Amino acid sequence: MTNKRYEQLRVTPDTYVPPVTTDFPEDDPYVGLYKPVYDRSFPEVDAAYPYVDDSWRNRLRVWLGYNCVLRLLGWILRIRYGLRWRMAGEQQWHRSSCPIRRRLKQYNLDNGAITIANHCYRHDCASVFTALHQHHHTRIPMFAPNFRTKDQFYLRIIGGIPIPAPEAGLSAMKAFNAAFDEFHRRGYWLHIFPEAKRWDWYKPVRPFQKGAFTMAYKYNMPLLPCAVSFRPRTGIYRWLGPKDEPLTQVVIGEPIYPDTTQPRAAETERLLRVTHEKLCQLAGIEHNTWPSSL
Repeated sequence: MTNKRYEQLRVTPDTYVPPVTTDFPEDDPYVGLYKPVYDRSFPEVDAAYPYVDDSWRNRLRVWLGYNCVLRLLGWILRIRYGLRWRMAGEQQWHRSSCPIRRRLKQYNLDNGAITIANHCYRHDCASVFTALHQHHHTRIPMFAPNFRTKDQFYLRIIGGIPIPAPEAGLSAMKAFNAAFDEFHRRGYWLHIFPEAKRWDWYKPVRPFQKGAFTMAYKYNMPLLPCAVSFRPRTGIYRWLGPKDEPLTQVVIGEPIYPDTTQPRAAETERLLRVTHEKLCQLAGIEHNTWPSSL
């Protein structure tokens, strides 16, 4: 394995870097390494797609998804991946979200926040939601073709909203943007992976795309960085999951607030840079080998 970006990566002494078993791309951080099978039917994602679906069927599906499926998955992740979490600056790890909820109450998050995480394994989204005890009023912009995979049900119950492709036309993007205007009006939270593509067990934090930070500025919503990191699979956990997969943990940082008195372009760039630096810090990275953006 070449992986030259690992050669210059520096982490804190107590930070675990999983063994590299994949030839990760060195120049293009947005390459999709996961190759899904598109074998499910799904409505056309265009201007007529119901981005805001208030039907009783969808509301029931999402509510049950969060309160049944996601809660159960959270316990499975605790067992299979030893999932645990803590706030930045704490020494004690938790497996209950109560201490995290108490800490977050000191911040002004009543009108929602945008959680930001590195996209580094299949269940990273569920890990963040479990740590935060996130509720069913969360929406996630997602790559539309993924809704035609076996994960379709899961993506919909956790609040996934398909992003229309450019060929869908300007009217489709206007409908998508209007939907997020409505989600913000309702006080929903948003969750975004600025790295865009999932690279399993990849330690460096890849460059961010600007969408999350444009939304933070537009809606004046704080960004909540959540770094997913790893530790060795030891003890009884060696019998509870694949030995080549590490255990996981989430470190939650303090909110980063946009300054809407500044010009949009400059402030969006600042939010991106600051959030990227904070996520590296939370992940135990002293010297990252990717820039904050391309």
